[in-house]
Amino acid sequence: MSDTVSRVVTIPEGVEGERIDVALTKVLGLSRSQAALIISSGGALSGGKILGKSDRVLAGQVVEVDLEAAPRPAALEIIAEPVPGMNIVFDDNDIVVVDKPPGVAAHPSRGWDGPTVIGGLAAAGYAISTSGAPEREGIVHRLDAGTSGLMAVAKNELSYSRMKNQFRNREVHKIYHAVVQGLLDPLVGTVDAAIGRHPGHEYKYAVTQAGKPSITHYETLEAFRHASLLEVNLETGRTHQIRVHMSAMRHPIVGDTMYGGDPVLAERLGLDRQWLHAAELAFEHPRTGERVELTSEYSPDLVRALEILKN
Repeated sequence: MSDTVSRVVTIPEGVEGERIDVALTKVLGLSRSQAALIISSGGALSGGKILGKSDRVLAGQVVEVDLEAAPRPAALEIIAEPVPGMNIVFDDNDIVVVDKPPGVAAHPSRGWDGPTVIGGLAAAGYAISTSGAPEREGIVHRLDAGTSGLMAVAKNELSYSRMKNQFRNREVHKIYHAVVQGLLDPLVGTVDAAIGRHPGHEYKYAVTQAGKPSITHYETLEAFRHASLLEVNLETGRTHQIRVHMSAMRHPIVGDTMYGGDPVLAERLGLDRQWLHAAELAFEHPRTGERVELTSEYSPDLVRALEILKN
């Protein structure tokens, strides 16, 4: 293996006994799919032997990993098509902030053939930063396809870099509103639990000991007979963070059947997605340093569900 594309790692005690694909995700920070591709391509060697994904590692074992053994996936095509209901709430030479409707992904991904924020902006003639993966150009943070509300996109390299740093340094104010099943006790609290990939489901996440630090603050705004409206302040920004933390507390988000939401209640409320909305977004403008504060109203399906709960 070429020295320019390989890494030599010594397996720490904390991952002894794990499968090699799991060990590489923890030691090198690779995704599970990246690690699997490298291993299946013969890119993990120990003692001159090519390792298979079911091989278990030992503490102190030296593994040479060819980071370019796996073929690079082709860039996903950005299809420029208008997105009905996607409104522009802030726009200047550096950034654009959209109010995203449900059913719209942030960017193209494998297995998703619906509309995207990037595609909608392209159809509207917006030039976006070329930073990031080709299909994710300008994306500084993401919302799930089933989550509505505010999402910022960078237009140039400067704004992309500075906005990413603000998110990384937890300097961005992000407030979500969520309706969860049941009544939380206490009514105001913090969930501090690491989140990582679900061990049994490729597209799900879970509270795991080996996950990344994840902190969610919540406050109950209104209690109903079967559910509660929460204001949620994210200190970190992990994938599916609110959904995972609420599910772990046994108060899944209403309509979120992936993480334990009751499908009967969702149907009664007319919901075909999780009741989760990015309601507030505030940050320092990447060029001027001025404070930008934005808010978003609930989308019609969330309003209808709330009315049914109240009545």
